[in-house]
Amino acid sequence: MTHPTPLMLARYGDGGRGFDGAVLWSIEVHLDACADCREQLAANAAPATADLLDRVAISLDQAIGTSPPPARQRTRAAAVNRRWLARTLLPWLAVTVAVLGCGVLLNVVEPSLPSLVLLLAPMAPLPGVAVAWSRRIDPVWELIATTPAAGLAMVLRRTFAVLVVVLPALLAGGVSTGTSLALTLLPCLAFTAATLVLGAFIGVRRAAIGLGAAWSTAVLLPSVAAQSLSPVLQPESTAVWAVTTVALAMGTLLAAPHFHRLTSGN
Repeated sequence: MTHPTPLMLARYGDGGRGFDGAVLWSIEVHLDACADCREQLAANAAPATADLLDRVAISLDQAIGTSPPPARQRTRAAAVNRRWLARTLLPWLAVTVAVLGCGVLLNVVEPSLPSLVLLLAPMAPLPGVAVAWSRRIDPVWELIATTPAAGLAMVLRRTFAVLVVVLPALLAGGVSTGTSLALTLLPCLAFTAATLVLGAFIGVRRAAIGLGAAWSTAVLLPSVAAQSLSPVLQPESTAVWAVTTVALAMGTLLAAPHFHRLTSGN
């Protein structure tokens, strides 16, 4: 385990000026697990800081002494819910699955329509991904966003939870309508990764809305109007989607530092 240098601890204790989000995160995670570094940080604290901490400790002791007993300890299931699947995701995932089911039924009723499963696949994960990291919808977003383990790891965990629901629904829809599974799943994964890459700069919610609107305008509506699939969803485009998905997945990792300082765009 690499310990922060005394100079780094001193700068951290002075407010962390000059450190980027990744460095602050690594120091905080290390301090959480290393008692020796916590003692060193406390020993080198400025007098004003030490006085403030003493006054806070006295206030906390008084408050704890007069407060009611603590609430029941949260279960592991509650922790999993906070990290992997916010409750606010559930209605959006239900709507997504319902829309895909309606697409399958419409193709059964009206076979002349192009495959709605293929047309909806890229947009299927977007509502869930947008809600997975949104200050407007997640009631505890501020608490989660300020923890050291927040950032890309949290976004990826919740995005994975969305895909666990959306991908089986797409597979079921693709099998029931006889559509290409590669062209069903690859655009879904590509648009998921694109939302994260773009969301690192403008906010995940805005990225999802923008990509969904662009796909609807450029591909979905023209295909339905012409009753023919767009060239981007023809079998020969499978390799292009595969390469695009891999490239965007790598771009997500490169954009990771931007998730440590997310803006109000979320």
